[in-house]
Amino acid sequence: MIFLMVLLGRTDVDSWTKDEDCCAWSGVTCEGVTGHVTGLDLSSVGLQGILHSNSSLFSLGHLEMLDLSSNDFMGSSISSKFGGFVSMTYLYLMFSNFTGRIPSEISHLSKLVELFLSSGKTTIDTLSMKRIAQNLTTLEVLYLDFVDMSSVVPADAFLNLFSSLTSLSLTLCNLHGKFPETIFHLPNLESLNLLQNTNLTGSTPKSNWSSPLKSLALSSTKISIDLHILTSNLKSLEILRLQECNFVGSHLELSGNLTQLMGLDLSGNSFVGLIPWSLLNLERLILLDLSNNMLVGELPEIQSNSTNSFSSLHDSSKKQLVGSIPVGLNMLNLDNNSLNGTIPSWVYSLPSLEYLWLSHNQFSGNIKAVFQSLSLSYLDISSNNLSGVVEFEKFRKLRSLTLLDISHNQLMVSFQNFSNYTMPKLDFLHMSSCHITQFPYFLRTSPQLTSLDLSDNQIQGNVPTWLLDVGIDSLSYCILSHNFLTGTIEQFMWKNIAVLDLRSNLLAGKLPIPSPSTYFYSMSNNHLTGPLASTLCNLTSLKVIDLSTNSLSGKIPQCIGTFSRHLSVLDLHMNQFLGKIPSTFPKGNILRNLNLRGNRLEGALPQSLINCRKMEVLDLGDNKINDTFPNWLESLLLLQVLILRSNRLYGPIGNPKTRFPFQKLRIMDLSHNQFGGPLPIKYFKNLLAMTILQDEELKYMGDDYYQDNVIVVMKDLYVELVKLQTMFTTIDFSNNAFRGEIPRVIGELKSLKGLNFSSNKLTGLMR
Repeated sequence: MIFLMVLLGRTDVDSWTKDEDCCAWSGVTCEGVTGHVTGLDLSSVGLQGILHSNSSLFSLGHLEMLDLSSNDFMGSSISSKFGGFVSMTYLYLMFSNFTGRIPSEISHLSKLVELFLSSGKTTIDTLSMKRIAQNLTTLEVLYLDFVDMSSVVPADAFLNLFSSLTSLSLTLCNLHGKFPETIFHLPNLESLNLLQNTNLTGSTPKSNWSSPLKSLALSSTKISIDLHILTSNLKSLEILRLQECNFVGSHLELSGNLTQLMGLDLSGNSFVGLIPWSLLNLERLILLDLSNNMLVGELPEIQSNSTNSFSSLHDSSKKQLVGSIPVGLNMLNLDNNSLNGTIPSWVYSLPSLEYLWLSHNQFSGNIKAVFQSLSLSYLDISSNNLSGVVEFEKFRKLRSLTLLDISHNQLMVSFQNFSNYTMPKLDFLHMSSCHITQFPYFLRTSPQLTSLDLSDNQIQGNVPTWLLDVGIDSLSYCILSHNFLTGTIEQFMWKNIAVLDLRSNLLAGKLPIPSPSTYFYSMSNNHLTGPLASTLCNLTSLKVIDLSTNSLSGKIPQCIGTFSRHLSVLDLHMNQFLGKIPSTFPKGNILRNLNLRGNRLEGALPQSLINCRKMEVLDLGDNKINDTFPNWLESLLLLQVLILRSNRLYGPIGNPKTRFPFQKLRIMDLSHNQFGGPLPIKYFKNLLAMTILQDEELKYMGDDYYQDNVIVVMKDLYVELVKLQTMFTTIDFSNNAFRGEIPRVIGELKSLKGLNFSSNKLTGLMR
């Protein structure tokens, strides 16, 4: 049996030696009499290489169990020869970098009890899935997570699954169409997972639903769910995951049968009304996630000295639950609702609670009781109305604390800044808007820090040298914006920083260049001076760079147009740059916003801007650009904002060169130039975004960390739109030399919010 050592091109499996019987090897099981190999467990042993169909593996004809999971077979296909293991009862091939089609020969394994084929690079068709469902009559567990089933018709493929099935998992399989309701009625099914099949439709049974289901996960599907009927029928449920689902009704209509429930996730469903606390057995629940809904009301009070069942007694008039403090709750997530009142002390007294998320609600009162939450690892109570003075040193009692976010309340955090204490496990600290006046000195002993937000405080003076060394290898997120930081920063030491935001301070000197790992970098609204160093172009991961409103000078390096294939926003407005706009914007770039407003740039517009096919905002106003109207920009189909105000542009606008010019344009400002000739009627006719009445839903343009902003002139006043609403539309052609009449087509721009043709040479009546 020495050939097993080279079975898969490996000779270094731990503990396998040539000098002993292979049946003694780790992971090998043999039949006692014949010595035939019946089991082979090679999971997570680091196998790497192509698994060929002529491998010696397929000569092991007596195999009953084979586990090749969590290795790397480098894109090997799953051989049809797997169908030759006629005695196989357990087959595990998940997460081992197999690719391609799952062969229909798998359905020949008629004795299979468990089958795991989970992989993100494999596919299966309706015929193969149907054969597996029909032929594997003893199958109890079927896991096909991440297998591409986009060509599978669920109503055909799963219709004949056998009653022996106890567990079915089909996470992220690209399933679409109607899921057969008969699956919910399988008599032995205990676990059903259809997570993240966003186009999967159907409905849960409306009646006669008696099932032993213990775990049901339908999150992010379009399956219609009647929550009350579901919870009334499934009395054995232990785990229920219905995040972002399609419900009948808008209230949390639970039944009183959830006595076995240990995990409940109903987040992201826009439920309204009160939380039915009396129907939740908090003494058994381990995980409760009701975040991202529109739930209201106060959290209940619990009389911890009572021995009654927590879920059985409810005094609605006093909004109290009478019962014992739940002992098993490990995670409580009520983020993003409209809950109010004080946070009752029992929440902080939960003995097993590790994860507590209560952010973005309307809770009030102080947080003194939080210091008794000795088991907490994650605490997020940000964006509420909590108040009072917080002596930060008391958090050191929470020795397991890893994440702390108390931002955006009415708290005043104080420090005994040079006292000798540490928080050894803390790696995430957010204290934005906490009236802090100094950097927390205890951070000097936090080398593992990954995320720090001290924005919107009153911290003054230089950034201390010791802070630049904190998390030198680990820090990825650092927000120090909107403080009163002064002095210069010579160099950022953080090697793996991704988000770095020091905008709106009083920092001076040259621009410090962060690590190449940075994808968001803002130093806007400071007092930086000097030229842009070409080393900025080494930041090849950048998505957003905002250096606006400083006193940076010199020419913009040519490499700025090409240095990052990820660059979405380049904002250098309100500086003192001179010379020409870089002409090096390459094909395939994804630049969405280019803002060079308020500099001293001159010359013609670079034709390479035509390569910016993702461009939505182009603001080159208040410069010295000398050119004719750039008609060629009309081919940028996503362009919504075009501002060329206050330059030296001249000549007629002319006629469009493309079929759908500027069809998404919503802001067009050509004011204070030397344009002449008639108003561009044919352009006005194609401004579709200004013609169609806009959706009144309040939305803003921008990225996760960057909000698009522009300056518009309204009644001779310059108004900065710090957040740019998608419904805002305006045309400003004032202070030019346009001639002729105002065209009637202007009246068809039904969504237009502002129009300025003043200070031209227009004549006649508006038609």
